[in-house]
Amino acid sequence: MSDAVLEVKNLDVDYGLGSEAVHAVRDVNLVLHRGEVLGLAGESGSGKSTLAYGLTRLLPPPGVIAGGEVIYHAENGDTADIMRMTDEELREFRWAETAIVFQGAMNSLNPVHKISTQMTDVIRAHDPDSTPRSRLDRAKEMLALVGISADRLEAYPHQLSGGMRQRVMIGMALALDPRLVIMDEPTTALDVVIQRQILGQLIELRERLGFSVLFITHDLSLLVEFSDRIAIMYGGRIVEEAPAADIYRDSLHPYSDGLLHSFPALRGPRRELTGIPGSPPDLRAMPTGCAFHPRCPKAFDPCATTLPVLGIPESHTGQQRTVACWLHPIH
Repeated sequence: MSDAVLEVKNLDVDYGLGSEAVHAVRDVNLVLHRGEVLGLAGESGSGKSTLAYGLTRLLPPPGVIAGGEVIYHAENGDTADIMRMTDEELREFRWAETAIVFQGAMNSLNPVHKISTQMTDVIRAHDPDSTPRSRLDRAKEMLALVGISADRLEAYPHQLSGGMRQRVMIGMALALDPRLVIMDEPTTALDVVIQRQILGQLIELRERLGFSVLFITHDLSLLVEFSDRIAIMYGGRIVEEAPAADIYRDSLHPYSDGLLHSFPALRGPRRELTGIPGSPPDLRAMPTGCAFHPRCPKAFDPCATTLPVLGIPESHTGQQRTVACWLHPIH
């Protein structure tokens, strides 16, 4: 784990308390390495955003962390459990060490403040000794980094296009040189041309600046192209994790395969778009056994009664991939 930036260990997140609690994230384990793009995919309601807000302790009530650890590896070699940080430590940690681009980020800017005010406020909050001039210069540098001219600093959010507002949010997230950027559905409301431009720019910035990215989306086709590794979530659990190329060429979990066959391939042989029948499970009344078995075309006896454990499949020993499926006994 020498190059690990973030380790999520057995994280559980609930909404509510006691017997009425809804278990939104269950026993999640992930490792994000230095300079890596880790994609997190799944249908709406699978627990992706809850996981992101849980590991950064940004969950609104009634969300609660029910268990687990989130270990951050600082650049100097020190480690800290985010779940045990004080409020003051969290304030210093957020934006400076880890930043988040929220779902619906285009609407995250304050409509009554200029872009310059909002960008310099972030810098001033974490570097109170900085001068107004240095903060403004840094804001200009960040806009240039994401392809926006400096004169747009004096604009209000409504004077910018959707793509430009999204770029502003990415620039704001990078203003303090964080080592980890969490992006929660950052391109959902954008058209495909702008979406591709922003993602291409993000990857270029990642290669130049060396930060790690946790990229959350329901669009697996994006992750196949832009991620190094992909983790698939269903019903609050990770059901498969592997390098992006392996997920695309040889997905093991039937749910991963269903997601892959829900969008057309632009190259190669034609393939039928099958999608996934049914709907995601109700987290208040989860199916027994594997949560996917009511929708799974390959389900057999153990699937309905026993929960499969995430592990390295016997058929892929030695590879960097895990799956939780009875079709693939683990090593």
